[in-house]
Amino acid sequence: MSKKQKRWLVRILVALALFACVLAVTALVSLEQLTGSRTAAVWLEFALFLVPYLIAGYDVLLKAARNIGHGQVFDENFLMSLATVGAFAMVLFPETDPHMAEGAAVMLFYQVGELFQSYAVGRSRKSIADMMDIAPEYATIECDGHLEEVGPDEVPVGSVIVVKPGERVPLDGVVVDGASQLDTAALTGESVPRSVEPGSEVVSGCVNLTGALRVRTSKPYGDSTVARILELVENAAEKKARTESFITRFARVYTPIVTGTAVLLAVVPPLLGAGAWSDWILRGLTFLVVSCPCALVISVPLSFFGGIGGASRLGILVKGSNYLELLSKVDTVVFDKTGTLTDGTFDVVAIHAEEGVDPAAVLSHAAHAEAFSDHPIAVSLRRAYAGPIDQKRVRQAEEASGHGVRAVVDEREVLVGNDKLMARHGAAWHDCELAGTVLHVCVDGRYVGHIVIADVVKADAAQTIADLHAAGVKRCVMLTGDRADVAQAVGGQLGIDEVRAQLLPEDKVNEVERLLGSQADGAKLAFVGDGINDAPVLTRADVGIAMGAMGSDAAIEAADVVLMDDKPSNIARAIRLARGTMRIVWQNIVFALGVKIAILILAALGIANMWLAVFGDVGVAVLAILNAMRAMNVRKYRP
Repeated sequence: MSKKQKRWLVRILVALALFACVLAVTALVSLEQLTGSRTAAVWLEFALFLVPYLIAGYDVLLKAARNIGHGQVFDENFLMSLATVGAFAMVLFPETDPHMAEGAAVMLFYQVGELFQSYAVGRSRKSIADMMDIAPEYATIECDGHLEEVGPDEVPVGSVIVVKPGERVPLDGVVVDGASQLDTAALTGESVPRSVEPGSEVVSGCVNLTGALRVRTSKPYGDSTVARILELVENAAEKKARTESFITRFARVYTPIVTGTAVLLAVVPPLLGAGAWSDWILRGLTFLVVSCPCALVISVPLSFFGGIGGASRLGILVKGSNYLELLSKVDTVVFDKTGTLTDGTFDVVAIHAEEGVDPAAVLSHAAHAEAFSDHPIAVSLRRAYAGPIDQKRVRQAEEASGHGVRAVVDEREVLVGNDKLMARHGAAWHDCELAGTVLHVCVDGRYVGHIVIADVVKADAAQTIADLHAAGVKRCVMLTGDRADVAQAVGGQLGIDEVRAQLLPEDKVNEVERLLGSQADGAKLAFVGDGINDAPVLTRADVGIAMGAMGSDAAIEAADVVLMDDKPSNIARAIRLARGTMRIVWQNIVFALGVKIAILILAALGIANMWLAVFGDVGVAVLAILNAMRAMNVRKYRP
């Protein structure tokens, strides 16, 4: 609890103690006998209850007056001020029983509810604040043989920084010296430390646990993982869900209407001779107390905020409550294959050379043609090639997206790619019976053989598909540029409902368009990918989900939900969490409106008194807040 909340609590406790004392005095002592007249007794009671009332609610009265001065009349401060001042003003009707106790009680319990709300919001913000704590305060840079602490945004790309044990990695980079364990829990929700050594990539925001590291930075601070994450978190509150926006608009219209209704209820019947002024004014005041919409305007945003905060503790970044709401309606999940359902760590499993051709030469030509590519397939070819890659031997390297690579190696034209690349250049080729990605190799128009590369399915991919179906997702679709037989083999292994293979990036967009056109009303489609070529599809889907903070910057920028690690099982967790959050939101809406409407009717009929109105406002708000706080509990979503 913050210092401000502690002072607030002390003030409320003092006011409650005084209120209890005054209530006891008025119950046990006859003020009329003490003062000698009923009028004096009523005014004494007025003065006694005014003390705890002002201690508890002076700030509410000031806010209401200030807001009226700024033209913002109809809010909960105005309603509470009008209702409680009205209750005290009933002292002007000597024929009625005094209602100062109820007026003071309304303000006291309203403040209790507000304090409770403040505490609940603080709790829900804590997970976001914990995420914000990943921001590094400084970077230790090597300069002329000595160490110097500078701001992370002052470190040029390519500099060598030193990260000591216990410090956060301030910038993305590659380890050049040292070995250690990194705690990535703040980023990914994963409790198991990750080992790093020279050559390992490290991302900002992780905590170095054991040994000192020297890291060569690869990005400026503004483009680093930690800066991108903090930007996503800071902007999340700006993107409201339709339900949340509706409640805000509803409150703007609802509050003036109920205020006007309360005034009419207090004025019209006595003007028509339907009863005493005091009776109808009291009904109007009770109506005002009950009508305060704070249970809705507090609990609904709090539910969304709690859901987003809870997701961040699981390593799932949702860019706004609107995406959380859309995620809850997803019934079709479309996956990219490589790097999403599979590790993307390709290995060369076979080299089939044509007769009279050395297999080592086939691999050498392919590895050199892919010398400048950072595609996983290119990396696997270079890894499989035993010798050094001499980039001076390679020129005019051109990558055909979704097809392969053309390059001039040792003054010979080399083509490395799929059957579409071969067909485009008129090269003869033949298929392979092995399952895997087949790279055909052609040198100076002559087909010299092919290389088979296999990708590894992620350990939790099959469970992910089963979990999605169990969560109510009707279709799981896989889109890939890989061969049909490889795609079907992976799809069958994982239990995918539909498989589309040998697709170019624009083909993936077309497939998503087709799937969107077949969606039922209200149902949403999510696309999951990690590559730069997935950015257009991530943008086109109802919900774009980017896998891994180590994924492409373009994919993370285009996505609506970012999974900080590469585990597809977090997709099912994100959908279950979104649906759980929306259940809580609608529970609060139905409960708050149902109770309020019932008590409003009773107040209009003169059956509900001010004490029941207190429950209808503060009691409902507290119960709704308690329910909203359940959105922060993510233990049931953890593996």
